[in-house]
Amino acid sequence: MGGADPGLFGPGSVTWHCHGDPMMWIAGVRALYLQALHPRAVRAVMANSDFRRDAWGRLLRTADFVGTVTYGTTADAERAGARVRAIHRALTATDPGTGEPYPVDDPDLLLWVHCAQIDSFLHVLRRSGVRLTPAQADLYVDENRAGARLVGLDPAGVPADTAALAAYFDEVRPRLAAGADARAVDDFLRAPPVPALLEPGRNLLWRPVAALAYGSLPAYAHRLYGRPAPAPRTVTRRLRLTGTLLRSIPAGLRWRLPPGHILKAMRRMGPGSRPSAYTLRTPASILDRPGRA
Repeated sequence: MGGADPGLFGPGSVTWHCHGDPMMWIAGVRALYLQALHPRAVRAVMANSDFRRDAWGRLLRTADFVGTVTYGTTADAERAGARVRAIHRALTATDPGTGEPYPVDDPDLLLWVHCAQIDSFLHVLRRSGVRLTPAQADLYVDENRAGARLVGLDPAGVPADTAALAAYFDEVRPRLAAGADARAVDDFLRAPPVPALLEPGRNLLWRPVAALAYGSLPAYAHRLYGRPAPAPRTVTRRLRLTGTLLRSIPAGLRWRLPPGHILKAMRRMGPGSRPSAYTLRTPASILDRPGRA
């Protein structure tokens, strides 16, 4: 469909193909673990939502936002961003250490949340078997500055490649800590409350997912949380096995789950728009596109 709106990314982007991978769910849990290590960021969540009762809803809303921004039309993405900015603009929190009030849409906090999310997505995808080249990984980081703009950040101040992303984490690491709020997130993710009848299913299905997400965190995060993780080789092996298992589920079946962003995008964009990180290429037209940092 030549006149169809590709949205902010489109089928020629790295992001379009990567965000259809089922390991994105484990990456999302890793992002929650990582984001909780910023005391102000996690306090903003705890002060303005009932995380313990609505953590599932928060995770699903984040997934819906990522899906809309990735696969929706330009108008869909802009509307989603406007909603997020309006919500954040109205909220404040109090620094857990100093008692100082601060706005939830503080650019430093928005940047941390963005970088923790993009790092987690990229890390889990690559470590679980998606063979992105260094150039494709850089493109992924660069492309997602579009999502950073939607939540209120100036893209010029957002890391544009993997080296800049790594440098950002080096710079912010001294400010990270696992206080009471982070430990509450950790406790929830390890054993989210469910009705008694569902506890066996939670223990069988959820706990391995949370353990894998936690295990994939960087070593400094394990030290801050004070919990050991399996050896890196073990984590990598488990990520690859899990990725192989989840990717064996027919994509058409997975994508039928609500809200169906990918199937809607494929109908809009026509043949050739099916996301698949394993058929991803990096055309020179993308590498050389205007505005690339």
